[in-house]
Amino acid sequence: MFRALGPDAGLFHDEAGGHRWQRVPPTEKRGRVHSSTITVAVLPEPATTALELPAADLEWTACRATGAGGQHLQKTDSAVQLRHLPTGLIVKSQGQRSQHQNRAVALATLRARLAAVAAAAAARDRDDARRRQVGSGMRGDKRRTVRAQDGTVLDHLTGRSWRLRDYERGEW
Repeated sequence: MFRALGPDAGLFHDEAGGHRWQRVPPTEKRGRVHSSTITVAVLPEPATTALELPAADLEWTACRATGAGGQHLQKTDSAVQLRHLPTGLIVKSQGQRSQHQNRAVALATLRARLAAVAAAAAARDRDDARRRQVGSGMRGDKRRTVRAQDGTVLDHLTGRSWRLRDYERGEW
């Protein structure tokens, strides 16, 4: 993985796709050309955002907790059920003794679940974008070919070619 930061990071946006490197290794006695292929995906780094939950999106319900615990459970509405209206997620909390503590636990659990759902959606979108850029990795699915024996670089999408020395220096 390579990470580019700063104002020149946008230079890499055209590099997505397959890259082929052809060369004759110094150990090759018969002069055969060896090819290597790499696939490149250029993706923006995801931004971390704070999760805001408007009070209008939350529906609280207080009820009596279930289970062992004696008469305290049977006399107070200490358990809470929290529903996030836009997504329909429901979180229940009855482990604490007071309703205020259970509300805090339920809200923290809901935030964690919503963050997990958002992270999964972002990862799915990022993986889809990566798959579209990388392609199959097959020979016909290439962006650029570097031919070390000729000292040339050919961009298959634009038809442009460079000298290998200029390409290695970044002068393209």
